[in-house]
Amino acid sequence: MAFPNDVKLAMRDCLLKIFWSKNDIVNFFRNNSCSAHDIKILGQYKELHRNQIVDQMFSNLDSKADEGIAQYRSMMKSLVEWNHFDPYYFDKIKKLNRIDAETALNHLRQLQEIRDAKIKEQRRERERKESELQKSRTSILEVKDKFLGLLQGTENVQRRGYELEKILQELAVMSSLEMTEPFRVIGEQIDGAIKYDGEHYIIEAKWQEKAAANEPVYQFANKVEGKMYGRGIFVSVHGFSENVLKSLVKGKALRTIFVDGADLMITLEGLIDFKDLIDKKVKAAQTKGLIYIDVITGKEKKWPTTAST
Repeated sequence: MAFPNDVKLAMRDCLLKIFWSKNDIVNFFRNNSCSAHDIKILGQYKELHRNQIVDQMFSNLDSKADEGIAQYRSMMKSLVEWNHFDPYYFDKIKKLNRIDAETALNHLRQLQEIRDAKIKEQRRERERKESELQKSRTSILEVKDKFLGLLQGTENVQRRGYELEKILQELAVMSSLEMTEPFRVIGEQIDGAIKYDGEHYIIEAKWQEKAAANEPVYQFANKVEGKMYGRGIFVSVHGFSENVLKSLVKGKALRTIFVDGADLMITLEGLIDFKDLIDKKVKAAQTKGLIYIDVITGKEKKWPTTAST
């Protein structure tokens, strides 16, 4: 990571305002981890102007593989703590001005405070994200175990449907998606709604013993059609029949995307988060007209020849 240019310019200004002697400038570099080789690159530095000495050393440090980070940080620490103003140059021959020097040093200190505050904030944000990620990993393992338990038949089919709704809610929360709980409206049962990319998607969560067939899918399609700019997500743990999806797509506006148990398992395995899963499904529908895809490959899913209709 390159040292900030504004800080380097402030350091340059400080060096030229606290040192008049060229030897003092070079000794400052030497005392802050600049090697004999670095000093040698300056050549006959006494023949250079003071600003040329500083510029050449900074240019040399910038050209290093590590961009002179260690040396710059050492110099910055020295300058921020600087409190010596040589009376010979400041008071006797008055080549340097104490107010100018103190102003330059204070400016550098302010830049350091800003930089330190940013670093602390970045560290706190990184720690916060790591903490959230750890909590999310713990939570997703718990949700995964719950889903596997349902697959193993720990609950009856109706109860599994309710638990599936809860799993979807938990996945939405982990992906920072706004999701409403199940509700009824004008005689319709809605299993919830997710707000994604500014749009609200109503949800149908089905846990059946076979692929979702015509009737429940068409009923849900009608629910979606009856809403302003309606969009939907139909979740069927055991997938969907081929005929119903083909007839749903043919000659109609695409308003529903389809999620199956394999999609949920991929999410619960941590291969993709729930928000990205929805994003890939929506993108495929909007750009390719595909409403039932493998989220890993992006290709349309294939149905077994014995799929239920």
